[in-house]
Formats: sequence, C-alpha cells, structure tokens
Amino acid sequence: MSQPQSSPRKRGPIHTGLWNTGPRLRGNAVHEERFAHLVKLAARALARALQMRLTEHSVSYGHWTYLRILWEAEGLTQRELSVRAGVMEPTTFAALKAMAKRGYLTRRRNPKSRKEMQIFLTPQGRALEAKLVPLAEEVNEVALRGVDAADIAATRRTLIALIDSLATDETAPRTLLRRIPSTRELSRLGRGRKAKSRPHARGAGSR
Repeated sequence: MSQPQSSPRKRGPIHTGLWNTGPRLRGNAVHEERFAHLVKLAARALARALQMRLTEHSVSYGHWTYLRILWEAEGLTQRELSVRAGVMEPTTFAALKAMAKRGYLTRRRNPKSRKEMQIFLTPQGRALEAKLVPLAEEVNEVALRGVDAADIAATRRTLIALIDSLATDETAPRTLLRRIPSTRELSRLGRGRKAKSRPHARGAGSR
C-alpha cells in the first residue's frame, strides 16, 4: 500500500546574513507588495551589493555614506554632515571618530566659531574616491541591467515625486504625537520597548 504524499513544505525567507532582504518576490507577489516595502527591499539589495564591493577595500557602508558627502564638500560641521547623511548626530560622532582613527579624515576647530569642529579629508580619504566611486557605478549598472531606458526614466520620476511628496508631508502641520522625535526621545522609546519585552521579575516576598 503506497504511502500518502505529504504536502510540500512552505519555504521561509532566504537568510543571507545581516543585510538579508527576505524572500525573492516572484509572480503576483511583486504586484501585491506595498510600494514602500518594494522600495525598502530595493534599497537593502543595493546597499548589500555595494557593501560586498566596499569590503574589498575594508570600508563599511556607513563610512561610505560620509565619504561621498565629503568628496563633494569638505569643511562641514558634524551637524551639517548629519543633516546631509540623514542620520542622528551621535551616530555621526561615532562614525567620524572611527574614520579619523583609520586615517580618512581630520577634525579642526572652525576659526570663526571655536565651538564648532570642521571635517576635512586626509590624502588617504581623498584617494578612496577613485577606488570606491566606480564600485557604486558598477552596482547601479548591475541593478539596471536589462531594464528599458524608458522604464528607468519613469522610475526615476516616480521616486523623485515620492521623495518630494514625503518631504512636504513631513513639513506639514503635525499633532504633538505625529512628529520626528529627538535623539533623546528615540533612546527613551527604545528603552521603553526593551522594558516591556522583558517579563516582570517577581519580588522576593511574592507568593
């Protein structure tokens, strides 16, 4: 008597390490995904592809973010660099400290404002531009391989419109709750979530 065939097991996400982008989307799944989620997956995949190449030069993706800004404009303050990179100042401070230790940049006091520190690239940091920019261009080429030029142009217009719309939404009048929280608030929210996730310890005298 033949054994009944078991139903095929559903495969979970494809784990590929820290930069995992999740399962590959095929068929109708692509059309059913929210646009924001597709943009997120694309951004992760692009970042992962670039990090693979940056690793050949012992450069992290986080450091690349600051390097590409400094290649265009040196002498920025930590705050200005944070705004351009779209990250919080504590994150920028830690990154700049590590990059200075690697010899990529130096920090000098602003002669017009002694409280401010300006960021400048060293010759070593400047030399990385010729090595790393071609890698970023290669990632773009790989990502768009086989895509029609008209589709690329349409996607670019759509993404620009998306960015503009969300920028307008961010600056529109908001309630006290709907706003961009400060670094201190984010830290407090993070601690709150961790505290809620831990079970309450029972007191020594509890029964």
